[in-house]
Amino acid sequence: MEKAKIKKSGWVSWSEDEVKLLKKLFPRGKAKEIADQIGRPLTAVRQKAYSMGLKTRECHRWSANEVELLKKLYPNENTRSMANKIGRSMGAVMKKASSLSLKNVRRPTPWSRQEENLLKKLYPGNTVREIASQIGRSASAVAGRAHKLELRKARRYPVWSKKELNMLKKLYPSRTAQQIAEQIGRPVQATRLRIVKLGLKKKFRYEESHRVVSGVKQKRCSGCKQWKAENMFYRARYRKDRLAVWCKECANKANKRFHKKRRLAVRD
Repeated sequence: MEKAKIKKSGWVSWSEDEVKLLKKLFPRGKAKEIADQIGRPLTAVRQKAYSMGLKTRECHRWSANEVELLKKLYPNENTRSMANKIGRSMGAVMKKASSLSLKNVRRPTPWSRQEENLLKKLYPGNTVREIASQIGRSASAVAGRAHKLELRKARRYPVWSKKELNMLKKLYPSRTAQQIAEQIGRPVQATRLRIVKLGLKKKFRYEESHRVVSGVKQKRCSGCKQWKAENMFYRARYRKDRLAVWCKECANKANKRFHKKRRLAVRD
């Protein structure tokens, strides 16, 4: 069978011969052999099999070549890498390695005093990835060692004072989070987080957003800031006045923008 030529610019559809070979060999656990024969990536072979509903037989025995390859790779390879090379699932590889009592030779190198001192010095003001690149260890190893040494990140901003908290409580009902942050001198995100922790809520003032003109009840739209009749708003059970914050026109525009962005994101 001729190997499928995969173009760099796009995806190549599966031929009938490739599908027949997939149906024949995949249930036997020969995904790697299929990939080698048709010239496709192993991940593409597995994805196609799963989309067709094909499954590998659970009782498929390991061949002598697979066992030898597992013994050769296990000391220095991770489970995902071995599974891809052998053509088995990660669970099957781990189960077989356990039954063969295989042990990983790789052991974590103990941390020296020099490395720990450098970690203590860098940890408060640097990210884990930056520290890992300087020390020469993985990010997970750095994070684990920092946790063991009980290291803490330096505070970027001081603790909230009673004066700031009282000002926040006083301003919140009538000001936005951004206005409060500018007045207090805190980041907007930190201000919003503190508002949530304190459980502050806006006071609903009916008279500020509702009125009656010539016997017609009107509400002020939060989107376009215009007064409109109450029938121009969608119903909202969670609101005290049972009406949405935005009028139907503003809500429909926002909905169209959302779906447009979503379609563009899916295409990309």
